Amino acid sequence: MRGSAMPAGIGIPWAKRLETGWRYGFLTTPDHANPQGAVHGGMLVTFFDHGLSMLAWEAAKRQPCVTVQINTHFLGAVEPGAFAELDGEVTRRTRALVFVRGLLRVEGREVAAADGIWRVLQST
Repeated sequence: MRGSAMPAGIGIPWAKRLETGWRYGFLTTPDHANPQGAVHGGMLVTFFDHGLSMLAWEAAKRQPCVTVQINTHFLGAVEPGAFAELDGEVTRRTRALVFVRGLLRVEGREVAAADGIWRVLQST
């Protein structure tokens, strides 16, 4: 399944329906690298924001959501050309907020973790 293009030149993400939810992925490129040659952390945070937002949107019954807060923990470097996969879960849902967390892996190796809060925009 293919989605729409994301900001910051990440491109079109990959998505796969699992029994427990969704898995998202993107293929990194040399354009995503920082001066040290690893994929820039900002690219990974952007991907987390996109993927976890999709989980929040589903939990909010497809009502628009906006990111309130996202916390990211970098666990390892990602080399350009690697395929990064994100598994996430909704940990709590209130009428106005969705709490989500996720883990980013490359070839099964954990490279980053994130958690955040999304506000559900109520229709009037």
